[in-house]
Amino acid sequence: MLLAVSAAASTLLAQPAVPPQNWVGSWAASQQIPEPQNSLAPDDLRDATLRQIVHLSMGGSILRVHLSNAFGSQPLHLLSVHIAGPLSAAAAKIDPASDKPLTFSGNPDVIIPAGAEYLSDPVEYPVTALKDLAVSIYFGDAPAQQTGHPGSRATSYLVRGNAVSAADLPEAKKFDHWYQLAAVDVAAQPNAAAVVILGDSIIDGHGATTNGNDRWTDVLAQRLQAGAATRDIGVLNEGIGGNHLLTDGLGPSALARFDRDVLAQAGVRWVIVLEGVNDLGGLTRLADPPQTEHAAFVHRILASYEQLIARAHEAHLQIIGATIMPYSDSDYYHPPASNEADRQAINQWIRTSGHFDAVIDFDKAMADPARPNHLNPAYDSGDHLHPSAAGYRAMGELVPLSLFVH
Repeated sequence: MLLAVSAAASTLLAQPAVPPQNWVGSWAASQQIPEPQNSLAPDDLRDATLRQIVHLSMGGSILRVHLSNAFGSQPLHLLSVHIAGPLSAAAAKIDPASDKPLTFSGNPDVIIPAGAEYLSDPVEYPVTALKDLAVSIYFGDAPAQQTGHPGSRATSYLVRGNAVSAADLPEAKKFDHWYQLAAVDVAAQPNAAAVVILGDSIIDGHGATTNGNDRWTDVLAQRLQAGAATRDIGVLNEGIGGNHLLTDGLGPSALARFDRDVLAQAGVRWVIVLEGVNDLGGLTRLADPPQTEHAAFVHRILASYEQLIARAHEAHLQIIGATIMPYSDSDYYHPPASNEADRQAINQWIRTSGHFDAVIDFDKAMADPARPNHLNPAYDSGDHLHPSAAGYRAMGELVPLSLFVH
């Protein structure tokens, strides 16, 4: 037995080493437990194929896909996973010639433990920057607890049976959510890297065009790809609608998910934080508390930023703070004057404390010049909180590309 083990070990040692790849994230989405209105029926994913379309930021010739069971309560068995080039960002059709199966340690199926994420084997599959990729997953049993990203702003397609290679899914059930799909990485040049954008629905793209890929993070990716010096930078949107710094909202708080959504991302070198409006708005949404509670709340917000900064710096990341944009007359939060004073105090700290490595002043750029505590009407989606597609373009164009010189 010892001889057999030694022989096996010698065989393994004798195998040529696989050269390491510099993996960089090209697309990602924050994972959470979908709220009831954004969940599929319990049996929808039983003996079913789910085709999901994602928009890559940077290209490459080799890729790998991250599948997630992060919030699952039981192991998840996926029977087959294929990738393909979609013919449209807004339809289930793929180019059959581009269809290719993924493997997991050489097998076509994978069992993902509860609470875990799983990488596919690397696959030679040239992809172009700013193009779409279809990922089709065949489920045997449905997840005991779904893991997903409700705010996809992209249409997904669900049919019964194994249709991972089907050229089209004409009878598919359609919905604008992603499930069990966390990231796509590409093998990149040694100096390539990624920037993670961490935040709430203004990161996630509430108000953007479904299947239009016009979030401000998409605009930033377009600008990076347009320059020879920056086209080796991936952009990873880790926004969750309704997200908070201090408490779990729709999805875990920014502090709770920082390890998974920022530090664990492939090739991350920078993180931009735009987070806090939901904490602020929630403080006064139902009633305005005493001023002492406002002061303590602002202190907790600033302390949470310091926590994110410390953890980023420990991981040798550059962390960039973004000021909180105005939301007076918000249809949801309807903030009083005390709430606006809190926002101003927090933004002043972001601008002047020197704790962040750099600052993007979205507040000044997106405010109404005549009423600085309001969004500029030219950029307002109509709810006085979220930007429109035009507003997201302005945000994406505001980010200085010099932040990413490396």
